[in-house]
Amino acid sequence: MGERERYMQSAAVFMILRKDTQILLLQRQFTGWMDGHFSFPAGALEAGETVKSAAIREALEEVGVTVRPQDAAFAHMMHCKTGSSAWTGYFFTSVKWGGEPRVCESDKHADILWCESTMLPDNLIPYVRQAVEMIDRGEAYSEFGWEN
Repeated sequence: MGERERYMQSAAVFMILRKDTQILLLQRQFTGWMDGHFSFPAGALEAGETVKSAAIREALEEVGVTVRPQDAAFAHMMHCKTGSSAWTGYFFTSVKWGGEPRVCESDKHADILWCESTMLPDNLIPYVRQAVEMIDRGEAYSEFGWEN
Protein backbone atom coordinates (compact mmCIF):
# COMPACT_ATOMS: atom_id res chain seq x y z
CA MET A 1 0.00 0.00 0.00
CA GLY A 2 1.38 3.42 -0.98
CA GLU A 3 1.80 6.40 1.31
CA ARG A 4 -1.38 8.43 1.76
CA GLU A 5 -1.24 11.89 0.23
CA ARG A 6 -2.94 14.66 2.23
CA TYR A 7 -5.14 17.08 0.32
CA MET A 8 -4.80 20.76 1.17
CA GLN A 9 -7.34 23.41 0.21
CA SER A 10 -8.05 27.00 1.09
CA ALA A 11 -10.83 28.29 3.31
CA ALA A 12 -13.04 31.33 2.84
CA VAL A 13 -15.10 33.07 5.50
CA PHE A 14 -18.33 35.04 5.19
CA MET A 15 -20.14 37.33 7.65
CA ILE A 16 -23.88 37.75 7.19
CA LEU A 17 -25.21 40.80 8.99
CA ARG A 18 -28.94 40.54 9.66
CA LYS A 19 -31.22 43.47 10.48
CA ASP A 20 -34.77 42.28 11.12
CA THR A 21 -35.55 40.24 7.98
CA GLN A 22 -32.83 41.84 5.83
CA ILE A 23 -29.24 40.84 5.07
CA LEU A 24 -26.33 43.06 4.07
CA LEU A 25 -24.66 42.51 0.69
CA LEU A 26 -21.55 44.10 -0.86
CA GLN A 27 -21.21 44.73 -4.60
CA ARG A 28 -17.85 43.73 -6.04
CA GLN A 29 -15.85 46.00 -8.37
CA PHE A 30 -12.32 46.27 -9.81
CA THR A 31 -11.36 42.74 -8.69
CA GLY A 32 -11.42 40.97 -12.05
CA TRP A 33 -13.74 38.27 -10.71
CA MET A 34 -17.54 38.54 -10.56
CA ASP A 35 -17.38 42.34 -10.67
CA GLY A 36 -20.85 43.85 -10.44
CA HIS A 37 -22.13 40.90 -8.40
CA PHE A 38 -23.12 40.94 -4.76
CA SER A 39 -21.70 38.86 -1.92
CA PHE A 40 -21.23 39.15 1.84
CA PRO A 41 -18.24 40.64 3.63
CA ALA A 42 -15.82 37.80 2.99
CA GLY A 43 -12.25 36.77 2.49
CA ALA A 44 -9.60 34.14 2.98
CA LEU A 45 -8.63 32.50 6.23
CA GLU A 46 -5.16 33.68 7.23
CA ALA A 47 -2.49 31.83 9.21
CA GLY A 48 -3.11 31.87 12.95
CA GLU A 49 -6.84 32.67 12.69
CA THR A 50 -9.90 30.64 13.51
CA VAL A 51 -12.63 30.74 10.89
CA LYS A 52 -14.82 32.76 13.26
CA SER A 53 -12.13 35.35 13.99
CA ALA A 54 -11.43 35.64 10.25
CA ALA A 55 -15.13 36.32 9.51
CA ILE A 56 -15.17 38.96 12.24
CA ARG A 57 -12.00 40.54 10.80
CA GLU A 58 -13.52 40.65 7.29
CA ALA A 59 -16.64 42.41 8.61
CA LEU A 60 -14.43 45.09 10.15
CA GLU A 61 -12.18 45.46 7.09
CA GLU A 62 -14.92 45.50 4.45
CA VAL A 63 -17.90 47.22 6.09
CA GLY A 64 -16.39 48.82 9.21
CA VAL A 65 -18.42 47.02 11.86
CA THR A 66 -17.21 45.33 15.02
CA VAL A 67 -18.77 41.93 15.74
CA ARG A 68 -18.03 40.35 19.11
CA PRO A 69 -17.19 36.62 19.03
CA GLN A 70 -20.23 35.77 21.15
CA ASP A 71 -22.44 37.56 18.58
CA ALA A 72 -21.14 35.61 15.56
CA ALA A 73 -23.08 32.39 15.10
CA PHE A 74 -22.04 29.59 12.76
CA ALA A 75 -24.68 29.21 10.04
CA HIS A 76 -23.37 27.07 7.19
CA MET A 77 -20.38 25.28 5.67
CA MET A 78 -20.05 24.82 1.93
CA HIS A 79 -17.54 22.70 0.04
CA CYS A 80 -17.02 24.55 -3.24
CA LYS A 81 -15.38 24.00 -6.56
CA THR A 82 -15.04 27.12 -8.70
CA GLY A 83 -13.05 26.55 -11.87
CA SER A 84 -10.10 24.37 -10.96
CA SER A 85 -10.05 25.51 -7.31
CA ALA A 86 -11.62 23.66 -4.40
CA TRP A 87 -12.22 25.43 -1.11
CA THR A 88 -14.40 25.37 1.97
CA GLY A 89 -16.60 28.33 2.89
CA TYR A 90 -17.67 29.07 6.45
CA PHE A 91 -20.70 31.34 6.88
CA PHE A 92 -21.43 33.16 10.13
CA THR A 93 -24.36 35.41 11.01
CA SER A 94 -24.70 38.30 13.43
CA VAL A 95 -27.65 40.43 14.46
CA LYS A 96 -25.51 42.62 16.76
CA TRP A 97 -22.50 44.75 15.85
CA GLY A 98 -20.94 48.09 16.59
CA GLY A 99 -20.79 50.80 13.95
CA GLU A 100 -22.75 51.60 10.82
CA PRO A 101 -22.04 49.38 7.79
CA ARG A 102 -20.37 51.23 4.92
CA VAL A 103 -18.04 50.48 2.01
CA CYS A 104 -14.53 50.53 3.50
CA GLU A 105 -12.59 49.14 0.52
CA SER A 106 -13.70 51.24 -2.45
CA ASP A 107 -11.00 49.59 -4.55
CA LYS A 108 -12.93 46.28 -4.21
CA HIS A 109 -16.56 47.25 -3.57
CA ALA A 110 -19.00 49.65 -5.19
CA ASP A 111 -21.96 49.64 -2.83
CA ILE A 112 -23.80 47.97 0.04
CA LEU A 113 -27.37 46.75 -0.17
CA TRP A 114 -29.82 45.65 2.50
CA CYS A 115 -32.29 43.16 1.05
CA GLU A 116 -34.75 40.51 2.11
CA SER A 117 -33.23 37.03 2.04
CA THR A 118 -36.31 35.94 0.07
CA MET A 119 -35.86 38.72 -2.55
CA LEU A 120 -32.20 38.42 -3.54
CA PRO A 121 -30.78 40.43 -6.44
CA ASP A 122 -30.28 38.64 -9.76
CA ASN A 123 -26.58 39.54 -9.72
CA LEU A 124 -25.81 37.63 -6.52
CA ILE A 125 -22.82 35.26 -6.73
CA PRO A 126 -24.38 31.79 -7.28
CA TYR A 127 -22.77 30.01 -4.33
CA VAL A 128 -23.77 32.91 -2.06
CA ARG A 129 -27.37 32.50 -3.26
CA GLN A 130 -27.16 28.80 -2.44
CA ALA A 131 -25.79 29.54 1.03
CA VAL A 132 -28.64 31.97 1.78
CA GLU A 133 -31.24 29.43 0.65
CA MET A 134 -29.65 26.64 2.70
CA ILE A 135 -29.32 28.80 5.81
CA ASP A 136 -32.97 29.87 5.53
CA ARG A 137 -33.89 26.15 5.37
CA GLY A 138 -31.74 25.35 8.40
CA GLU A 139 -29.23 23.26 6.41
CA ALA A 140 -25.74 23.35 7.94
CA TYR A 141 -23.84 21.87 4.97
CA SER A 142 -23.95 21.98 1.18
CA GLU A 143 -21.76 21.48 -1.87
CA PHE A 144 -21.39 23.74 -4.90
CA GLY A 145 -19.75 23.22 -8.29
CA TRP A 146 -18.92 19.52 -7.97
CA GLU A 147 -21.26 18.36 -10.75
CA ASN A 148 -19.51 16.07 -13.22
